[in-house]
Amino acid sequence: MKIGLKILLVIQFILLCFTFCANAQIENTRMGNVTLDQDLLIGEEFIYLVKYAFINLGEIKIKVYKKDKFENKPIYKAIAHINSYEGLPFVNIHQIYESWFDTTLHPVYFQAYIFNDDDTSYTKYYFLGKDRVHIIRGKTNQKKPTIDTVKILHKQYQDGLSLLFFARYNPEGGDQSTIPCFINEDTSTTIINYYSEKESISIDAIESEIECFKIDGETNFTGIFGLTGFFEGWFSDDKFKLPISANLQVIIGDISVELMEWNNNKWQPPLHRE
Repeated sequence: MKIGLKILLVIQFILLCFTFCANAQIENTRMGNVTLDQDLLIGEEFIYLVKYAFINLGEIKIKVYKKDKFENKPIYKAIAHINSYEGLPFVNIHQIYESWFDTTLHPVYFQAYIFNDDDTSYTKYYFLGKDRVHIIRGKTNQKKPTIDTVKILHKQYQDGLSLLFFARYNPEGGDQSTIPCFINEDTSTTIINYYSEKESISIDAIESEIECFKIDGETNFTGIFGLTGFFEGWFSDDKFKLPISANLQVIIGDISVELMEWNNNKWQPPLHRE
């Protein structure tokens, strides 16, 4: 059951707003209502626990692993590993998603690997400007992949992983963003609402409640395992805006995603104070 992209798409909104601050200077970039003027911490990694009711389904590990150059422009390379726990009777997921995005948080390249029992399937997107996407699809047990180039509207689209970064840099004051997406080899949109009210959130990894701000929204497409419709998530209410937890709906029911481990010593959870 390919619930992986479903989870990845909520990851998009909360799972990967990880603390972007460190050595790689990003120029001040404005795109609509999004301002990017922070640093990315190359090497930063966060691990999230995925739950269905009281069942621990698996983990999502997300990392920005490199700053690089693409066509003489700076890009950042991020990767997400999604793995279900062994022994579950209804879930067997082992997937990798990778996105290369520029300083405007728009992707130039995306790839996904789905590991099955007998083969590995893969999909690769090359974003060619604002009007074309070059697509390569295949399986490891096939000799030749399927190659295609599709025309898209004159917009800049997000893939399933770069959307996470894009969402993080939107304002939190009650604004709404409609974001063009290229998911499952088709165009669609995701709506994200940001709220200025603060909420206190509890997670198992931290003893005290964490001060957060909330987002929610709608995905206007159907992803793997039935990803569609409403989602909600919470970010830490500090300069890092770290994704803390999220709720979403899949075919089997409601799923939660919760921060479990992190390797950034600079981040101190903004604890709730009475």
